[in-house]
Amino acid sequence: MPRERKLPRIAWRDLHGIVLLDKPEGLSSNEALQATRRLFRAAKGGHTGALDPMATGLLPLCFGEATKLAGNLLGARKAYRAECRLGITTTTADREGEVLRERPVHVPDDAAIEAALVPLRGRIVQVPPAYSALKQGGEPLYLKARRGEAVAAPPREVEVHRLELLSRTADSLVFEVECGSGTYVRSLAVDLGEALGCGAHLTALRRLWVEPFRTPRMVTLAGLEQAAGQGDEALLAWLLPVAAGLGDWPKLQLDEAQSQAIARGQPIVVAGASGPHAAFASDGALLALLELDAGGRSRILRGFNLPPP
Repeated sequence: MPRERKLPRIAWRDLHGIVLLDKPEGLSSNEALQATRRLFRAAKGGHTGALDPMATGLLPLCFGEATKLAGNLLGARKAYRAECRLGITTTTADREGEVLRERPVHVPDDAAIEAALVPLRGRIVQVPPAYSALKQGGEPLYLKARRGEAVAAPPREVEVHRLELLSRTADSLVFEVECGSGTYVRSLAVDLGEALGCGAHLTALRRLWVEPFRTPRMVTLAGLEQAAGQGDEALLAWLLPVAAGLGDWPKLQLDEAQSQAIARGQPIVVAGASGPHAAFASDGALLALLELDAGGRSRILRGFNLPPP
C-alpha cells in the first residue's frame, strides 16, 4: 500500500505589511486570508472586516505588525456596488437563502425609487440580518439561525453617507452605497424592497474601497499565485508597508533622543502639535501612534516593532 504523501511544512516568517486582496466569490474572508497567508508564509495575519462568501472585492489583509491597524480599518468608511432582486424575500436576505415570500413587482419609476432611498440615507436605525456574524451569548447569530432557533438581532444606528441608484430593470436594481462601520447592505436591500412594497433580496455585492484605500490596486488570489511562481520579489511587490494603512494621520519625524524615549514607553513633548499623530523613528521606521495633548505631551496609543525601511 503506498504511503500517504505528506505536504511540506511551511517555513513561516515575520512579515509586516498590507495586501489589498480582491476576494473571489465563494470563499469566506478567513479562507481568503489563510490562502494568502500561506503564499506569503506570513507568521501572523488578520483581515479587516468580513465579506460574505457571496461578495467580492476589496479585503485588506494585515500581516505582522500591520495587524495592530486592523481595528482602525475595521471601523473605516467603505463603499459597495450592490444588486438586488425585487419581488422575493429570503431567509438570509441574499440569493443564498430560502425563499420566504414572493410578491408582484409593479415597475417603479425613478421618482418612486428615489423616494424609497431617502429614508435610508444618513444616520439610520437598521436591523442586521439574522444570518450574520453578530454574536449573542458568544455565538454568531448565523449558527443559531441554521439550527432553526428564533433569532432577533437588536436594531442599531449606522451611517449611510451615500446611496445612489445606478441602473434598473423590471425586477432588479443596481446601487452604490458609501457607509460607516457595521452597516449591512443586505439590510438596505430588504428595507428598500419593503419601501417599494414588493420586498427584495441581495443578488450581488462588491466592495469597491475601504478608507484609506479609496483607489485600491487590488490583486486576486490567482495573481498572487502567479507572482509566487515568479519568486519572492514578485510576490512581495504586492505587500504595502504598514504605514500605508494610516491614511491621513499627521506624521511626526522624531530625532534619535525622541525615538529612544518612545521606544522605552516614555512621553515626549512636541511643541506646536496636538491630537493623534503617527510617529516615525529617526531611521524612518514607523514607531508608534501617539495622542498629543494641548501642550504637546505624548501618550502612546499603539507601538510598533518594525525593522528600518
